[in-house]
Amino acid sequence: MGRVLASASVSTSGDAVAARAAVAELDDALRRHTADEEETLIPAPASGRLVPSAGETDRERLGRELRLEHVQIREIVGMMRRLVEEKDDVAGVRGLFGGLARRWDAHVEREVRELARGDA
Repeated sequence: MGRVLASASVSTSGDAVAARAAVAELDDALRRHTADEEETLIPAPASGRLVPSAGETDRERLGRELRLEHVQIREIVGMMRRLVEEKDDVAGVRGLFGGLARRWDAHVEREVRELARGDA
């Protein structure tokens, strides 16, 4: 994320190349990371879907909600990637970065707090 912020914060026209590379690297790494977490750490929702199901346990709810947060974070990074790859819109990437950082911090804090205490 630091490389994305650094490359999106510089204001010359050649920075789209650096931003494109940094965002693509973040997107690819994030997809690998979330897939690994979902396979190894986060419980699967009972229905296999990201909507609540009748009789859902607290563990299943937590898993479903954490997976939904992964989707939201991947969507933000995907928007950043499309902006810079399709439009060279480094300012757009910069504009989305604050929301991504806040969402990421809240998600990681929740994972640590709730997974660590054994809610999952």
